[in-house]
Amino acid sequence: MNKNELIEKRHQIEQFKYQQGAVLPQQQALGESIIRSWQRSAEANIPKERMAAPLIDLNQQKTPLQHALIYCGDELKAIAAQANMVLAVGDVSSTIIWSAAQGQMQREAENVHFVQGGQWREELVGTNALALSLKTEQSSCVFSNEHYMPSVQNWVCYAAPITDPYSKQILGVVDLSTIWDQHNSLGVLAVERCASIIQSALLQGQRQHLYIRAFSVPQVLFNGKVLVMTPRQIEILTILALCPQGLTLDSLHQALYGERKVSMGTLKAEMSQLRELLGGLLGSRPYRLLADVEADFLQAEHALDCGATTAALKLCSGVFLAKTESPFLAAWRDCLESRLSDAIFKANETDVLLRHLARCPEAIDAIERLIELMPSEHPVHQNLLKYKGG
Repeated sequence: MNKNELIEKRHQIEQFKYQQGAVLPQQQALGESIIRSWQRSAEANIPKERMAAPLIDLNQQKTPLQHALIYCGDELKAIAAQANMVLAVGDVSSTIIWSAAQGQMQREAENVHFVQGGQWREELVGTNALALSLKTEQSSCVFSNEHYMPSVQNWVCYAAPITDPYSKQILGVVDLSTIWDQHNSLGVLAVERCASIIQSALLQGQRQHLYIRAFSVPQVLFNGKVLVMTPRQIEILTILALCPQGLTLDSLHQALYGERKVSMGTLKAEMSQLRELLGGLLGSRPYRLLADVEADFLQAEHALDCGATTAALKLCSGVFLAKTESPFLAAWRDCLESRLSDAIFKANETDVLLRHLARCPEAIDAIERLIELMPSEHPVHQNLLKYKGG
């Protein structure tokens, strides 16, 4: 597009914003995801005077995504400098954990807190590419006044989700941004290339990678391949993943068996079998995991810590180790379910709750929250009442 065409596009967006309900030719061009994002942003009661994203101090504990950026950071900085753009990487809550920019774009980014620690969740700053890509799980472009917050309406932003190469879970999002009149139809391809660079770095940094699935059907993957393990072995690995500092044999026995009369020799035999399966990835004195460890339950916990309810609900696709008799794991499950329930009762997006209910039909908290949110005359509201009563 040339500059005159871009100016006309801005005019059409503005026209559509102020003629809500009218069917305009540009509505189809805008896309359903942008329009829905505007609606959610309007309902979020974002302060009209907000001109910059809220800023927080980041947790010092590094995630696999942050480790990957150590490997590929220089390459990403070079891309940002060559294109004269801001390049930012966000976590699953749209909080920026890494950024690079120079010159004018660096000053622009600092003014609106499009920097490390900036919180770009939709309910905080409205429509933006970071949040939109995480919401839709697809690449996105937010052009000029498609943004909700006035201070970034002279930007154009391209974003793409970052996927873990082993678990296929979304770990975060990468964004390329510049001034609106520099809009290029190849921007989305460029940011997808950046996502690919980060995903390659994730592979490079996770050559000894253990992934534990504890929701629904428990499973352990080592470098992307399923390991055949007993439920007890999966429980041991889960306890060690939750206690990265390591545990003595006595502490591990207590966490796994509690007051059940199981000999210490039985646990030693379990640990020997695990060491055969994992080789040098199981340390002793104390017992600990020496591989890079990721897990759906750790990702769910992190998502809840960040306020990313949608991501947490997607990860919690069933009951955490439903058959476990471990007192430690049962207590951790109760804590997680309590936090998840609290997040559900604070959620306002019916589509997110309906998807969670489809995955977890017994989620009575989601049913109750949906009954609160949906109009009484809506057919789904009536069905939910019947479902709850039945």
